[in-house]
Amino acid sequence: MKAVIETGGKQYYVEEGSVIYVEKLDVETGKEVKFDKVLMVNGNPGRPYLSNVEVIGEVLKHGKNKKIKVFKYNPKKNYHKTQGHRQPYTKIEIKKIVEK
Repeated sequence: MKAVIETGGKQYYVEEGSVIYVEKLDVETGKEVKFDKVLMVNGNPGRPYLSNVEVIGEVLKHGKNKKIKVFKYNPKKNYHKTQGHRQPYTKIEIKKIVEK
């Protein structure tokens, strides 16, 4: 089964056994996480969500992405500023898609 879920303001196309990286969730490593905001299962769309479907996953680890550099610059004003940012993420393995 394949599904489209929403978490962290983004949509992910998942199937059983797939591994996804999502915005950081406040769940411990090794615990189960349930996604109830399911937009589509096997091509059947919801309006806006399907009420009888759950996607269950397991948290594999938490971490941070590679650093990106942000450089701001105004010409002729002697202004330049450099910043770095590392976005935290949660790595999740999708275990099963359950239709109630």
